[in-house]
Amino acid sequence: MKKKAFLFILSAILVLGLLAGCGTKQTSGSDSDVIKIGVFEPMTGASAAGGEMTVEGIKLANEKLGTVLGKKVDLVIVDNKSDKVEAANAASRLIDKDKVVAIIGSYGSSLSMAAGDIVKAAQIPAVGCSPTNPLVTLNNDYYFRVCFIDPFQGTVMANYAFKDLGAKKAAIIQDVQQDYSVGLSTYFEQAFIELTGSENSIVGKTSYNTGDQDFSAQLTNIKSLNPDVIFAPGNYGESALLIKQARDLGITAPILGGDTWEAPEFIEIGGAAVEGAVYSTHFTSESPVTEVSKTFLEDYKAKYDKEANAFAALGYDAYMVIIDAIEKAGSTDSVVIRDKIAATKDFVGSTGIITLDENGDAVKSAVINQVKDGKFVYLTTVEPTK
Repeated sequence: MKKKAFLFILSAILVLGLLAGCGTKQTSGSDSDVIKIGVFEPMTGASAAGGEMTVEGIKLANEKLGTVLGKKVDLVIVDNKSDKVEAANAASRLIDKDKVVAIIGSYGSSLSMAAGDIVKAAQIPAVGCSPTNPLVTLNNDYYFRVCFIDPFQGTVMANYAFKDLGAKKAAIIQDVQQDYSVGLSTYFEQAFIELTGSENSIVGKTSYNTGDQDFSAQLTNIKSLNPDVIFAPGNYGESALLIKQARDLGITAPILGGDTWEAPEFIEIGGAAVEGAVYSTHFTSESPVTEVSKTFLEDYKAKYDKEANAFAALGYDAYMVIIDAIEKAGSTDSVVIRDKIAATKDFVGSTGIITLDENGDAVKSAVINQVKDGKFVYLTTVEPTK
């Protein structure tokens, strides 16, 4: 009996020891000679084009700078399938299974927000490439981004509509299932009303759902209101179809959008109908802003045999900001890395000089592009102070 009792106590001690070990925070996030950085982007689904472009930039950055602290950096890429639940699952998998020290993602504000509480609870820093909704980083010390945010982007496009186009009346068409679209529409509306001095300057605001193919009801209503301009931020696919149907209905007003329009599929789907469409974005290959921009453009062209886009550039920058933070931390402890990311100041990236504010948001200029002769053409750059 004594022997049995001794074995029972010994087993209990071992079990308790294992449990205690399981409760210990993972601070290395790496094998002895490998550091893992997670990536959760939409590689399939409605936002697949944006996710694929972003991952191209991330992979290029990893090839350019694939070691830090004398260790190899491995990318662990998970498809969030353009779905909020899948995005949350992807973030959890990267943390729990793959033991990453930091995460990059995601294209799509809703997808980033779905992972927000998960990275915060696990104390694993995440850097978004292009999620522009302010809620992505709000009250989350573990979420950052290398792009501007929608209050600025919405104001930029409202200014363009009012000052460059001379618009006095605007209509808004938004995707109510996308936090990005709803948020950006709201900021455009607020800025346009302030510019015109009249709440009646927004003559109509109508909605649709992600995946819709027929916008005739919304467009017929908008046409009857005779706006000077239409603001319609949304996924590139739905937006292209919407513009095509608007032109078929005889709507001739300029149609403006946001950064999600920068995808080849936007022009492929919209064809001649999207000629003249104007949108805000983060970067243009026609106007490199730093020496890093020039190198990035050359390297991207050499690797992918095409011109770089804003999402690839933002993916490149997000990776480089994380590597810079790891190097400054001199450690793979995720909390220390978070602190160094938060302290990012005057970092020279491909999309410009990146300084993160108290909310973890990048303070940067915006680019305005237009579709002309079947291509995205640079119009102008707008600084945050304007």
